Parts: sequence; structure tokens; C-alpha cells
Amino acid sequence: MKPLVVPPAAQRDEKSVQMLSAWIAENGLHCSLKIGMWQENGRSEAPAWGILLADTIRHIANALQENYGQAVPDTIASVLESLHNELDEPTSATEGDFSPGHS
Repeated sequence: MKPLVVPPAAQRDEKSVQMLSAWIAENGLHCSLKIGMWQENGRSEAPAWGILLADTIRHIANALQENYGQAVPDTIASVLESLHNELDEPTSATEGDFSPGHS
């Protein structure tokens, strides 16, 4: 396993919360999700995840620009096109169980 570096801000902030981890393993995607945190704080869970995913896409676009010179708007458009295509016609099934955990 090749873990990613925990961002310095997350290391400094004792209230930081890991919301999503994703791995490619055994030829598929495997995720750990922190579901329920927003709901428990009086917010709708789905729109909050939408904001998290939008921010993540912007981070991806910025990283691709910094590392490979790809234009941020082009990357965002490409990611969104791929996202919509995958949601409309999945290339693989989503399998697995969800076990909510709180820490």
C-alpha cells in the first residue's frame, strides 16, 4: 500500500476530519466514507458532499496544471464530462457494504 501524505493543515488542526479515502485495489475502487457528519450538524448530507467533490475536482485541476501544465478550465470540463458519462453508463458495478463508523 502506498499511502498519501496527510496535508499539513490536517495535521495541525486537532478538529480535522478525514471525509474520504479511495484506493484502487483488486482491480476496483474501494472507499472509506465519513457519512453522517453534516447530517448530525443540521445540514443536508448530499449537497455538502457535492461541495466537497467540487472542491476536490478543483484541487485535481490545480495539481494537473502545476505538474503537467494542463489548463484548469479544460481539466474541470474533462473531469465533469467523464463524471457524467460514468454516472449515466457505469463501466463497472458498485459493490460492497457500508458500515457507518464514528470516531
